[in-house]
Amino acid sequence: MYIRGDHVELVVGGRLDVRSAADARTVLHSAVDDGAGDLVLDLSELDSWDATGLGVIMGAHRRAGRCGRRLVLRGVPPQMQRLLVATRLHRILAIEGGIGLESLPRV
Repeated sequence: MYIRGDHVELVVGGRLDVRSAADARTVLHSAVDDGAGDLVLDLSELDSWDATGLGVIMGAHRRAGRCGRRLVLRGVPPQMQRLLVATRLHRILAIEGGIGLESLPRV
């Protein structure tokens, strides 16, 4: 897993899972704490995430809200969009461009 960027936009790539969660949490919390306005997470380079990775995203979302910021997801890959829909988190998280429910393959 890698994260590059600053307190305005971060690109997350690789695997966001139990092995990378602590490092990702540290970087995301620092970005939230050090900036103002929307924090954009570009997930277009993310290969996969598990429940722990999703928890890191939700933790950053809550922390951003407490700091008066908004976490915005950009470039969410289709398989991860399905997970957000299945967990109904697409209703809570800000997703740039939204999720086209009709375009997601049925499982």
